[in-house]
Amino acid sequence: MIEISKIKIQIPKAVEQILDIFSINGYEGYIVGGCVRDSILNKSPQDWDICTNCTPEKMMELLSGFKVIPTGLKHGTVTVVIDHVGYEVTTYRVDGDYRDGRHPEKVQFTASLREDLKRRDFTINAMAYHHKDGLIDYHGGMEDLWNRKIKTVGNPLERFSEDYLRMLRAVRFSAQLDYTLEERTFQGIRALSHNIGKISTERIREELNKILMTEVPSRGLVLLHDTDLLKYILPELEVCVGFNQHSPHHDKDVFNHILSVVDQTEKDLILRLAALLHDIGKPETFSLDESGIGHFYRHHVASWKTAQKIMRRLKYDNRTIDQVLALVKEHMTRYEKLSDKAIKRLISRVNPSNMHRLFKLQIADIGGSSKRNDISDVLDLKRRAERILHEKQPLSIKDLEISGHHLMELGVPEGKKIGRILNELMEIVLENPELNTTNTLLQIAREKLN
Repeated sequence: MIEISKIKIQIPKAVEQILDIFSINGYEGYIVGGCVRDSILNKSPQDWDICTNCTPEKMMELLSGFKVIPTGLKHGTVTVVIDHVGYEVTTYRVDGDYRDGRHPEKVQFTASLREDLKRRDFTINAMAYHHKDGLIDYHGGMEDLWNRKIKTVGNPLERFSEDYLRMLRAVRFSAQLDYTLEERTFQGIRALSHNIGKISTERIREELNKILMTEVPSRGLVLLHDTDLLKYILPELEVCVGFNQHSPHHDKDVFNHILSVVDQTEKDLILRLAALLHDIGKPETFSLDESGIGHFYRHHVASWKTAQKIMRRLKYDNRTIDQVLALVKEHMTRYEKLSDKAIKRLISRVNPSNMHRLFKLQIADIGGSSKRNDISDVLDLKRRAERILHEKQPLSIKDLEISGHHLMELGVPEGKKIGRILNELMEIVLENPELNTTNTLLQIAREKLN
């Protein structure tokens, strides 16, 4: 373990400027939290946060040479913008009671760094640093970094009751850093897991996204189950735990198959959400034949419907929902022998910009099975789809070299008949893309009208 006195952190010039201003004017200032933790771990901090005994009003005055945004004066926070980068600066504070498990009833400013660090969530996030004073570590954060543990500052039940989202954050940090949850911290989450529903859907969704975007997402997903959080966040996934597939093609239950598929996808949130949800509907479609073999007929449709409910419940944006649902619904297409016409329809349903994800999901799905390791069908489908896209073959009505205006000029009244004729022309062009010229399609339309 590195001696605390030997810890030296390279602080950005802009942050040094802020700290120097406080020092010159007789105030303390420290970098604090995640930037200290990440610096010790030789990671590049995403944000540099500063804490000080200077009051918010005085901060606004002292830092007036920069752009200062009063982002949270009530809680003692301002954002200082230097060279288009924002730095949060917060007055030392002591939080009052958290009656709703989310926000303190009141905030009291304090002159004590020690008191400020006591209110923070985990020991590894409760360290402060200044070149002059070195590393300030009142709660054993360095020891827990060394031992690779996530541990609350003080009593876990108190820390989690202050903000129930901290339970999810503990799981996320454990997954991101590949650290274990300290036993009392783990038990604290289990004891209070039912309270996670008091947290806003948006905050839960963002933590879930961060877990999915870790190097090995299954670590976090397993921990969600072990801490009892999963059954409140994704009860549909909890049902998959231990669900025996009774299939010679699978050596894992549904949950562990899903975990394997998620782990085999790259860091792409759309792709990982699709991997997480692609078989979520299997339990409800399960049947056992006379030979004791399990079947999940049309599970892709059931998974699509369940995934839609989950994503709307977690308030994902419509574009993300559409992209993920298309992948979930179409992930079984590799088992079909598709004509070029059918592949064009598939591309249209999935969206050309989303097709690369479909193939990656299918390959990961095969990799998560026990005996299906032949990806030649997927590669063949990929090759044929890429050829169609490269040739810019028409895929939908908007790609036709004819429109409703052309048909109206031929005397077709505005209404459903135009749509019906365009659909008929689309069917012809899907089979014969070379017919997609304005003159040819007008000629075919005239023949249909006569």
